[in-house]
Amino acid sequence: MTSLLVIIVLVLLAVALWQLTKIFDLTQVGSKSDDSQIATDNDNNIQGYLMFGFLAFIYIFTIYGLLKWGDLPLHTPASEHGGTVDNLMNITWVLIFTVQAITQVLLHYFAFKYRGSKDKKALYFADNNKLEAVWSVIPAVVLAGLILYGLYAWTNIMFIDDEEDTVVIELYAQQFKWTARYAGADQVLGKANVRLIDGVNSVGMDLADKNAQDDFLATEIHIPKGKKIHFKMRSQDVLHSAYMPHFRAQMNCVPGMVTEFAFTPIYTTSEYRELPFMVEKVARINDLRSKKSTELVAKGGTALDPYTFDYLLLCNKICGASHYNMQMKVVVDSPEDYKKWLSDKVALVKEYKASKETPAAEGASGSDSLNVAKEPAAVKVAMK
Repeated sequence: MTSLLVIIVLVLLAVALWQLTKIFDLTQVGSKSDDSQIATDNDNNIQGYLMFGFLAFIYIFTIYGLLKWGDLPLHTPASEHGGTVDNLMNITWVLIFTVQAITQVLLHYFAFKYRGSKDKKALYFADNNKLEAVWSVIPAVVLAGLILYGLYAWTNIMFIDDEEDTVVIELYAQQFKWTARYAGADQVLGKANVRLIDGVNSVGMDLADKNAQDDFLATEIHIPKGKKIHFKMRSQDVLHSAYMPHFRAQMNCVPGMVTEFAFTPIYTTSEYRELPFMVEKVARINDLRSKKSTELVAKGGTALDPYTFDYLLLCNKICGASHYNMQMKVVVDSPEDYKKWLSDKVALVKEYKASKETPAAEGASGSDSLNVAKEPAAVKVAMK
């Protein structure tokens, strides 16, 4: 209702202003005015100075934005390749700002210098080969260098040595959650298919595959510091995008195919929390949350919990109504803590078997042979 009233007020205000302009025009009847609709020298001078004013606005707002929000973008990368990504981004920013500064100054300066005047006549050039060569060759060379460096960086980032000792994790995307499947001790993921999804087997793993016997699921990603993590990604339904910003990692999850990305984490979660910029950032966030909590409590609401930094896996594709809520915690452990975390993990095959046996145990009658007979053929093979 409030929005409707605001819209009505704005419409009425616009009508009132329009009527005021009509009244003003009527008051000018009989006075000497220029209705030719042709720009005069005075009009051209005003437009020329306005161009300089707009140029000043561009740079004042840019400088203000850098000072006001310059500390909000991502800071220190948490992966080995992150420095390369940031370096490529910084080079791109420098080039963009340099070109923008030169071209915008020239554009607005020439718009002022060659503003219209009744004493000036435009000089027409059919072509200028030298000028065209300059503005074609220079951008081509700069862009070629940037593209070649980008390809070099991307090739190095995406290279995965199959012989290297890695931790293999599957990221399974579905509206609107992530599920992580670890390859187990053999570091080979078992086959999977969405048609095999059944109960606790929420990723459709082929329980009969020999490589799947030690795979297990996790609702929170744990990875060891200093070791390459090889992520393989699938989607159950629509296009998703696995995005881990602090690791400078992103890869689309495409239905019907497997995509992959690998990186080596260089800071544990606790180490990253202790970095000076992160300590300052968390303190600033908690200060804002504290002020907001005071307002909420005063209105009878519940105070906000203090913020603690965690690495996150996000979805970077607008995949539906709850896209914003599709995230998963990523914990970088020390190698020792990672081994402890692994110690109590149960293979999905065992979980599935237990989930099928539990209802039978609660029944009034039945035999083991009957229970097994009711299970899918793939499970019977997996349990042999």
